[in-house]
Amino acid sequence: MDKIFCTNLKNARVDIGYTQKQVAEKLGVVESCYANWEQGRTEPNISTLRQLGDIFSVSVDFLLGRED
Repeated sequence: MDKIFCTNLKNARVDIGYTQKQVAEKLGVVESCYANWEQGRTEPNISTLRQLGDIFSVSVDFLLGRED
């Protein structure tokens, strides 16, 4: 996953005041799994991307850096 996604994911989380643990719990994954997405070690599947967009109230395109 590219750096833009990692940065946008972290910024979206910080903007709403959530911890990595809180987001992980909402998604039903362990905290380290979510942390790996922010660090670019692994990437979420498309279904999870949609859930992340819903949690952060942003589009998947925004998370992927395809939207200005």
